Amino acid sequence: MTILITGASGFVGQSLQAQLAEKSYNYKAAFRKLPSVSDEDAIAVGSIDASTDWSVALQGIDVVVHLAARAHIMKDEVTESITEYRRVNTDGALNLARQSASAGVKRFIFISSIKVNGETTSGASAFTEQHSPLTQDAYGISKKEAEDGLRKIALETAMEVVIIRPPLVYGANVKANFLDLIKLADTKIPLPFSMIKNMRSMVYVENLVDFIITCIEHPMAANQTYLISDGKDVSLSELIKMMRYSLRKPIRLFPIPGFTFRFSGALTRKSSIVDRLIGDLQVDSSKAEKTLSWKPPYTVQQGIDATVANYIKGKKSGGNG
Repeated sequence: MTILITGASGFVGQSLQAQLAEKSYNYKAAFRKLPSVSDEDAIAVGSIDASTDWSVALQGIDVVVHLAARAHIMKDEVTESITEYRRVNTDGALNLARQSASAGVKRFIFISSIKVNGETTSGASAFTEQHSPLTQDAYGISKKEAEDGLRKIALETAMEVVIIRPPLVYGANVKANFLDLIKLADTKIPLPFSMIKNMRSMVYVENLVDFIITCIEHPMAANQTYLISDGKDVSLSELIKMMRYSLRKPIRLFPIPGFTFRFSGALTRKSSIVDRLIGDLQVDSSKAEKTLSWKPPYTVQQGIDATVANYIKGKKSGGNG
């Protein structure tokens, strides 16, 4: 069996390559442009859109793991970005899937997003695979449209499709908001989060990669959609405590009610950022556990410890911004 990984240079792609190599899988890594240091199995495919030629990359491939995507950028406006998101995340994914089916690929694993389900579960039950999508932003829309197209391709061809919708993914080399939160925890400043008891699902990158590898071969994964997480949801206050524990910092949290944050968010027109910080977003990953007998191999604390250790290493070497 030979596996093609797209987005191989990304956060998840690097971890997937490492685990596949450790488990002695044969794989090829596709990049938009070759990194300065690459091996003979690295392939450059250029920009990913409806016109990308995958013929060379797909030679001898049994399974495609499609990680490459235009990532969600919170500062983007939907009206400005929907076309670009669709170009990469929808048209690019479906073009690859059609060429994969024609090339005889047996299984296509698509990394989607929990944003297909929606932005929040506050006041509601955890998201499941059966929930009707409540997609709200350009990124989520592009992923949902890709999912719909992939299911159609699966019906029309012999290629199996597996769709995985992870929530927030964290781990070594994480960027954006999660890194900002670690930097905040890595201060001596008392933080006003002790009253924030929201519940949010996350997935440690090594747990996500372990699940992807499970889906590469498990027969029951064929033509299924999965929501996965670390199996333990955490509040913002718990997350800061975990981070400060790993950083060997005093906890130092004090109480400010959640409505104060929401009021401030409304005043500054940053309600969406506040909602991501103190709102609920829970996923039910029991389908993966029941049908594939999968359990996350790492706990949340183990994931936080590894993420923080990598952050400290980068800080000592002058990285992490």
